[in-house]
Amino acid sequence: MQLGMIGLGRMGGNMAIRLREAGHDVKSYDPNVDSTAASLAELRDQLDAPRAFWMMVRAGDVTEQTFRELLEIADPGDTIVDGGNSNFRDSQRRHADAAEHGIEFVDVGVSGGVWGLEVGYCLMAGGNRDPVARLEPLLLSLAPEDGYAHVGGPGAGHFVKMVHNGIEYGLMQSYAEGFDVMKGSEFGLDLEQIAGIWRYGSVVRSWLLELLHAAFEHNGSELASISGYVEDSGEGRWTIAEAIAEDVPVPVITAALFARFASRRPESFAAKVNAALRNQFGGHAVRAVEQAKEQEQDPRA
Repeated sequence: MQLGMIGLGRMGGNMAIRLREAGHDVKSYDPNVDSTAASLAELRDQLDAPRAFWMMVRAGDVTEQTFRELLEIADPGDTIVDGGNSNFRDSQRRHADAAEHGIEFVDVGVSGGVWGLEVGYCLMAGGNRDPVARLEPLLLSLAPEDGYAHVGGPGAGHFVKMVHNGIEYGLMQSYAEGFDVMKGSEFGLDLEQIAGIWRYGSVVRSWLLELLHAAFEHNGSELASISGYVEDSGEGRWTIAEAIAEDVPVPVITAALFARFASRRPESFAAKVNAALRNQFGGHAVRAVEQAKEQEQDPRA
């Protein structure tokens, strides 16, 4: 099957390779990487109608700009796919906008990261039945066996991927806290060894745990070369917002997101307020800034 891939970054580039290896005819456009086309218009001309354009670009302004340009150059009957981490509300709006031009829109949640080229990508497709069915040869080639599903109507693919990433936040934070407890224990535990044995037979084994073991192998059990600053790309926030709208409690995902916020602050003002209040109402001692720095340098102090 023929496809125009837009965006050849870590995900899009590997997806294009995997599709070509499966026998598909993949044309491409990325202004920063060698591509078959030098513009979206040239990409359109390289594809036979009805065309399929797959956007694999950063969510937000870049996706919106690319989508708007595709609406201008695509013909009725063509399909635009968004495989990025867009907000599902934006995907629903884009579906409606595309329909006004006689163009199909499919939102596909993609999970698999840099390992997808080798092992395949889990794909969660949202959209109308006919355009998704036409894309299935591509979707089945990208996914491992049983790793693809048409999960629902317009926006459903990105909604499911949003919740998937919210769950990921909670899982990662749980591993982080558990290994932090073990690191501070009296036993001098080998964290790389423990992550290693937990991969086999343990009820907490997972691909994330395999990746953690690989991180320990590469960086050492202290992870000394890695800063504890943890970003988020938005899906956890969106998951929590939808949970609030549905009156669904999600305390684990919420706590995991807030832990990421805390990781970005060298010192918490809230903690200063807490210390000051304890001093005021109970006369509890407060630790001066210089004293706290000395404590960080020598935890035995």
